[in-house]
Amino acid sequence: MKVSFLILVILIATFLASPLQAHIIYKWVDKDGAVNYTDDYSKIPPAYRDRVDIVYVHEEGPPIPSQPPPEKREEIKTDIYGQNETYWRGKVHPWKERLKDAEANYEKAHEKLMQKTMELSRRRFGSPTQYKMNIIELDRFKEEMIKYQAQIAEVHEMLGKLFKEAEASKANPDWLK
Repeated sequence: MKVSFLILVILIATFLASPLQAHIIYKWVDKDGAVNYTDDYSKIPPAYRDRVDIVYVHEEGPPIPSQPPPEKREEIKTDIYGQNETYWRGKVHPWKERLKDAEANYEKAHEKLMQKTMELSRRRFGSPTQYKMNIIELDRFKEEMIKYQAQIAEVHEMLGKLFKEAEASKANPDWLK
């Protein structure tokens, strides 16, 4: 009886002297359905990091410093060609600036045309030379407006092409705003 008690004490002492350690193993299933394992979180492809299962493997051995799984970093989202939001905003921004300028210039030309028209409607009379000069000035304002309308149409056409290009590359539509 003393021998079995002594063996039990030795077994308990041995068990306590060699603590069990848990190793962290990361498990994920790829697009082909293959199950993958690794003990290094950085070796997990970024596309699968949100689907990782953590498996704790218990084994005897010296203590290993425990490391919590790395924090999930915000992945930079890209389209199917690897272009990100900065790329798309950079392509759209100059066209939006051109649109803003063309619209402002159109409004100025329209305002000038309206002022000249009002001025002529108040005067109604004048020499044939003054009349011809006023007509020439009105025509100039109309030509200006037509030029800015063409610029606005060009910008809208280009932005439409960019939106179609972004759609084809599966870019986030918010990136173009």
